[in-house]
Amino acid sequence: MDPITKALLLSWDVRFEILLPLTVLGALQFMGWRRLRRRGAQRFANGWRLASYLVGLALLIVALLSPVDVLSGQLFLMHMIQHLLLVMVVPPLLWLAGPFATGLWALPRPLRLRIGGWFQYEGRVRQFLRLTTRPGLSWLLFVGVLYGWHDPNAYNLAQGDGWIHDLEHLSFFGTAMLFWWRVVGAGPHIHGRNSLLSRIGYVLALVPPNMFLGVAISLAESPIYTYYLGVPRLYGISVMDDQTIAGLIMWIPGSMMYIAAALVLAARLFANAERPNSPPKRLDGEVTGRTPHPPRLATNER
Repeated sequence: MDPITKALLLSWDVRFEILLPLTVLGALQFMGWRRLRRRGAQRFANGWRLASYLVGLALLIVALLSPVDVLSGQLFLMHMIQHLLLVMVVPPLLWLAGPFATGLWALPRPLRLRIGGWFQYEGRVRQFLRLTTRPGLSWLLFVGVLYGWHDPNAYNLAQGDGWIHDLEHLSFFGTAMLFWWRVVGAGPHIHGRNSLLSRIGYVLALVPPNMFLGVAISLAESPIYTYYLGVPRLYGISVMDDQTIAGLIMWIPGSMMYIAAALVLAARLFANAERPNSPPKRLDGEVTGRTPHPPRLATNER
């Protein structure tokens, strides 16, 4: 193994401001999952839900603290892979676990009741979130952040400053969580219960802007981001080859992630159409009928 590769593989960053909240979130999910299992709520606390959440947290650590983050400062293509993890892989994995309900059940009953009350129909938190996370606004924020940080000036600035780079990652991840919340259909359901067809249209509407940006980057005839002109070139990859590969990653695998999500939703739609007497299931496994779910049970159980 050459010295550069060996050094990179050992380049794991220990940032407690990232590790501590992720550890707390993982512990809360596990505690809530165990409590629901003991109550016989296997539909909400099955193995794949917990695995989905823990894998999502693990990939978030890989994206932010592993050699992926180190290489992203040297290669544009690795920076693009890092963003794919933050925007297209980790958020749906976390939402598929149904983390809101499970996390609530990890809390003491008084706190669980208080937080659950915030999301009741008359709760101020619910009303505020309904206003600030409307589907059109969430979609625009996601696209705006995507294009804003790929502006050459903003991108170069983010690579040269630690806290701005962290802000870039936080805004990518935060807006992606808002976007995938609607796509997956996970709780809390403060916007009502959106049809599978509307969610298919919602996720497919992101394919053209993502594809356009990837095409523009991959087909550019000169370096777009001058930051990469001043860093050592690893493994003989030129600046232009690096840029072309990064654009292709956004263009093809990036766009396919949204198309794959739409296909999963379409499969659910067709499956529900073949079972007209059964209540349609949400992507995250929650039935859309009147079956009580953990946040509601939290109001009358210990």
